[in-house]
Amino acid sequence: MSTAAAGALIAPDPAQVAADVARALAEDIGSGDVTAALLPDHAESAYLLCKQDAVIAGRPWFDATHRALDPQVRIDWQVSEGQAVAAGTVLALLHGRNRSLVSAERTSLNFLQTLSGTATITARHVAAVAGTGTRILDTRKTLPGLRLAQKYAVRCGGGDNHRIGLYDTVMLKENHIRAAGSLPAAVDAGRTMWPQLPLVVEVEDLDQLQQALLSGCDRILLDDFPAALRREAVRITAGRIPLEVSGSVGLDGLRAIAEDGVDCISIGGLTKHVQAIDLSLKLGPPPG
Repeated sequence: MSTAAAGALIAPDPAQVAADVARALAEDIGSGDVTAALLPDHAESAYLLCKQDAVIAGRPWFDATHRALDPQVRIDWQVSEGQAVAAGTVLALLHGRNRSLVSAERTSLNFLQTLSGTATITARHVAAVAGTGTRILDTRKTLPGLRLAQKYAVRCGGGDNHRIGLYDTVMLKENHIRAAGSLPAAVDAGRTMWPQLPLVVEVEDLDQLQQALLSGCDRILLDDFPAALRREAVRITAGRIPLEVSGSVGLDGLRAIAEDGVDCISIGGLTKHVQAIDLSLKLGPPPG
């Protein structure tokens, strides 16, 4: 059964995947794989093994890496994207040229282990708030050059994406409000210049919350609110504008925050604190 919600998983842009893979292969192979060149180049099989419980994400990058070196390689996936698997699961069977299989091994695994790690930790956070109606969001705290890949992995884990970058949402934080002179002035400037974009306001106290409610923004972000203040903010807002919680949010306290009635919780650690999943690619048939 897939962790990703039905219909929620938007496929990655093939051009972006190809660009990520080309950059990674250039970094790893450079002028050529001098060790693989020692091997007789013949047809070979391989299997991809997952060594720990995980949610799988990154198949498009894995496939593109191998096909970049051997367009004829056959990859028979045994699991779906976004699927939760147990340790010891054979994820895929490969058939191709042995030189290309070993040359693509590390780069393909780097993508899959990193993105599966993001999907796995996201799925844990989503499970922690199940039934509350609160959505788990990512942030812009991503690995440079892999933002779209990591945000895709968040979706594989059942989470939702916050803004992709600085260009698709007006998000007024402490420094923006200070530079603009006031919260209303910052909102007015945002609405005037970018009327077509969503506008999110970060607030630090209940006074700013009241200002944000009157401003007509699209979402209010409660930054590091203590529990009692957060509950008061939910009461004051009364569902008029979606509330987001951010800042120092850990897995242990996630359920309590969701049960306070906030609409979403954004967590930088989904993509910032990367713990790769233990995978291996081995030549030959799988054991047993």
